[in-house]
Amino acid sequence: MLTMSEPATVPDPNSPANMLEADLVRHARRGDLKAYDELVRRYQERIYATIYHMTANHEDTNDLAQESFIKAYTALKSFKGGSSFYTWLYRIAVNKTINFLKQRRNKHHLSLNDMDFNAEHDPDLVALISDKTPHRDVNLSELQKKLNEALLKLSEPHRMVVVLHDVQGVSHEEIAEVLGCNIGTVRSRLFYARQQLQGYLAEYLKS
Repeated sequence: MLTMSEPATVPDPNSPANMLEADLVRHARRGDLKAYDELVRRYQERIYATIYHMTANHEDTNDLAQESFIKAYTALKSFKGGSSFYTWLYRIAVNKTINFLKQRRNKHHLSLNDMDFNAEHDPDLVALISDKTPHRDVNLSELQKKLNEALLKLSEPHRMVVVLHDVQGVSHEEIAEVLGCNIGTVRSRLFYARQQLQGYLAEYLKS
């Protein structure tokens, strides 16, 4: 017995979820909030993760992420399209975070108790500090504590390149755009930061 199949649903090309980034930006610049909401949906996890790995505090991260998206919306007309939208957005979020950290450092010294960084959620960073050690069971609780301490010892610029490249997977070129520096500076900061992390964690890795 033949049955009639239901017609296939044709995606609506005008739906924000099906639009290209450039089209979403163009619509958002015209005041289309649905288009901007779609941009937020696409990038909020990456922006949140980047800020969180710099602040290590969920409440601060929520505030900074929200402020970054608000600032990006109000400044959309200044976006010239020379880079991708998310790179431009990253730059806003990074600058806000760095300024926040400077203000916080001036108010009080950040202690290990302020950190809630979860090492097990960042296998790339775990691999970064353990790739030259024999395979062994990793005590994640102890590793988390050591990572917290090591990351706190890095300056904001060096911590940022580690977070962007080794945790978020952002390319050297994109990091250079985000931070407003050349690729050579990014590479040297990343090399120095890795050396520092391995140095800070040397005793733990030997045990």
